[in-house]
Amino acid sequence: MAEQYKSREERKRALAAKQPKQNQGSKKTKKPRSLWKKIFLTFLALGIIGIVTGGVTFAVIAASAPPLDEKKLKDSFSSKLYDVNTNEVTEFGEIKRQYVPYKDIPKTLEEAVLATEDARFYEHKGVDFIRLGGAVIANVQEGFGAEGASTITQQVIKNSLLSSDKTMTRKVKEAWLSFQLERKYSKQEILEMYLNKIYFAGNIYGVQKASEIFYGKKDLHDLELHEAAMIAGMPQSPNNYDPRKHPENAEKRRNTVLNLMAQHGFITKAEADAAKAVPVDSTLVPLKEKANPYHAFVEEVIEEVKEKTGLDAGTAGLKIYTTLDPDAQENVEEVLNGDIINYQNDNMQAGVALIDTQSGEIRAIGGGRNQPVGGYNYATDVRRQPGSSIKPVLDYAPAIEYLHWSTAEPIEDEPYTYSNGTPIRNFDRNHLGWMTARTALAKSRNIPALKAFQKVSEKEGPEKIKEFAKGLGIPLNHIYESYSIGGFGEDDKGVSPMQMAGAFSTFGNNGVHIEPHTVKKIVLSDGTEVSLEPEAKPAMSDYTAFMITDMMKSVVKSGTGTAAAVPGLNIAGKTGTSNFSDIEKQRNNIPAGAAKDSWFVGYNPNYTAAVWTGYPVNEETKKDRIYLTKTEQNYSKRIFKEVLKRVAKGDDSDWEKPKSVEMKRIEKGTGQLASSYTPKDQVSIEYFVKGTGPKVISKKYTKADKPSGLQVSYNESSNSISLSWNYKDGGASFQVSQSVDGGSYSTVQNSGSMSYTVSGVTPGATYRFQVVAMVNGKSSNAAATAITVPGAVTEEEPEEEIIEEEPDTTDEGKVEEDSGNEEDNQNEDQTGIPNNGNPNGQPNNGNGSQNGNGNGNQGGNNGGNGSTGNNGNSGNGNGGGNGNQGGGKKPEDTTPLEPTVPVPEDTGGAPVQQHEGQKPEQ
Repeated sequence: MAEQYKSREERKRALAAKQPKQNQGSKKTKKPRSLWKKIFLTFLALGIIGIVTGGVTFAVIAASAPPLDEKKLKDSFSSKLYDVNTNEVTEFGEIKRQYVPYKDIPKTLEEAVLATEDARFYEHKGVDFIRLGGAVIANVQEGFGAEGASTITQQVIKNSLLSSDKTMTRKVKEAWLSFQLERKYSKQEILEMYLNKIYFAGNIYGVQKASEIFYGKKDLHDLELHEAAMIAGMPQSPNNYDPRKHPENAEKRRNTVLNLMAQHGFITKAEADAAKAVPVDSTLVPLKEKANPYHAFVEEVIEEVKEKTGLDAGTAGLKIYTTLDPDAQENVEEVLNGDIINYQNDNMQAGVALIDTQSGEIRAIGGGRNQPVGGYNYATDVRRQPGSSIKPVLDYAPAIEYLHWSTAEPIEDEPYTYSNGTPIRNFDRNHLGWMTARTALAKSRNIPALKAFQKVSEKEGPEKIKEFAKGLGIPLNHIYESYSIGGFGEDDKGVSPMQMAGAFSTFGNNGVHIEPHTVKKIVLSDGTEVSLEPEAKPAMSDYTAFMITDMMKSVVKSGTGTAAAVPGLNIAGKTGTSNFSDIEKQRNNIPAGAAKDSWFVGYNPNYTAAVWTGYPVNEETKKDRIYLTKTEQNYSKRIFKEVLKRVAKGDDSDWEKPKSVEMKRIEKGTGQLASSYTPKDQVSIEYFVKGTGPKVISKKYTKADKPSGLQVSYNESSNSISLSWNYKDGGASFQVSQSVDGGSYSTVQNSGSMSYTVSGVTPGATYRFQVVAMVNGKSSNAAATAITVPGAVTEEEPEEEIIEEEPDTTDEGKVEEDSGNEEDNQNEDQTGIPNNGNPNGQPNNGNGSQNGNGNGNQGGNNGGNGSTGNNGNSGNGNGGGNGNQGGGKKPEDTTPLEPTVPVPEDTGGAPVQQHEGQKPEQ
């Protein structure tokens, strides 16, 4: 009997339930085929859309490309350079060029260039797609612009018609124009364009001029294989591969070119090896062109434009707006090469970098003494060991930044070793005991510097110090304990004056680092403006910048840098010297006290200057003296002083204490807050990260109780005056001072007696007395009285009232108000302070509450006469100078004379490579 269904839907469900299972399985196997088909069609559609879109985009961009301009392709356009005030300074680009046709280019030079730049030049049509594929992979993996694939044709287009931006738009235009160039010109014509436009160090353009300047050969066919390889290799990085400036880098690059020539079959391996055996500088000729005041700056501008844009400033017809201060540049040249400083000989070299502290703009570059155009630049190219000038960067600033050290952080200068047990010494081979971080930096003590480095390393790790230095523009490949005192090693060859100026300007710019730069902007030949100003980057906290700056003020005021001080300028800075290894001393007969390098790096709020002095060390100069004498070690400070006093004349600006810093009056030796009784020569103004300063007031210095019951009487029969008083403690001594008719006080008795008699007094005269108790070296306030000797009637005057100084029981007192000129009290290196008329050597002076003027003893001698009244203490003390302790007239500047025999700082014989205990090779 047939099944009955109530509806069609029931029938469909019943039939589906009866469907064989194998049919269900076969249906499932068909689904993946359908899925893959859909995926394939989707990707195909996307691919077609992408191709069409890419084609349209390429066409649109290509259409906006400039036309091929034969004049721009074959000719070169000079660029104009403007100073910081937008005045034109010079025009350059056409002078050092000599056009050479393709027929005069030797095959060896052509093959060297092709092997290096474009081995498939004669095979591609402007763009090398095989080479491009490898570059695409590298760019995907490392980011766009990581690796180039430009052919010689593309480089001609880029250098002649386009900017060097690493953008897809520029690359599309470059490719399109390269195809057009290959259609219009032969390979030989394109290669001729390229070889006549490429840039070499020293503002040189084209292979013909390079051959003449570097090797003295006007005929390119006279070039030897190794010379042709060097010329072919230099354009990739003209300054870094300059065989005069960087022979090691140049030799590696030349050998790479020779290897590529052998690899592509242009020469044999034997020929390559023979050429590599020739010293890279063996056939160089001396530079002859006389330098002008701007040559070092102009060369740096060319390098900077090339590095940041890829453009050759000598061919691109640019307007270059720079940071140059012509007056400052001429001043630097005059200091280095004029008669301002009487240098001992012409072989000693110096490099100067002068930059704007707040903007990083380079104002002047002193490339060296008696340097020709294209010569070695000792301000930017040199890499020498910094010695102690690196201590703020690697030791004390990191300790403030990461450990919140204060300027008063106590450190013991004691016999000490590196972590591996190697002894470290100070430059004077002595130890000075406990001192503050301020004093340790001012006196350039090596052992405290190492301890600061180790403390940061222990808590934060040495990589944190390395990271800190990098933020200041000093990248390091390694970080060892010997770096703490400037003993660099391995592939950390050293630093340049420009790097040090950039680092120290960061301290002066509230901890913000701006890379030193010579160019603000360029204007392309089509009017397009391109800004080249670097980005400002915070490198440390403002408290670190302020506190390390204040510590370095002490270096200039009372430490190792006093010879760099300029009256009227607030200067912070650091000295540094490096010594020779034991092997170098023996090999070159280096006398004791001689130095290899001498540095001074300093700044005020507006200018930063770094100065290096030393001798070139190479095979030629080793025949002569290569060490700095003790007198010459002072030249770096003198150069700095002469430069700053001119460019910063009248600049009395100073740094403002940030809110993150608090100032405290600290008692030396205790580290506690100074009390009102602390002698002023024992008080130092120090700075702390806000909230970390001491809270306890020192009780080291207190006042003894003053004598009581002071009585005075006149004895008519003996014509004498008698004094008597009481004192509660035994063992006290008393100093009695006397004044007659308002004259100065003089000490008349020092004894343990509690009475005093003066005979033969003058009738009608008024006698005044002060009695001070001395207990265990502590003095009391004075008890005072006076009496007038009668003619007929004796009249006793009332006891004189002395306004006693009450101790300051607050946390800080009124430090901000009472500090006066805080710079006069901030150093622990002071030898004394003015002592005005105080017989006990206490620093009381002036009228009223410690205000006014008086003559004082700068050495702290105690032997003056004084008088005390209701107006406080005033009088003449024993000494030779005018002192001011509280708001009177400030003494005139007494900047110390520069020492004729400076004390050298050195690395204390410390191992340069701490991990191996070796000295670095310079």
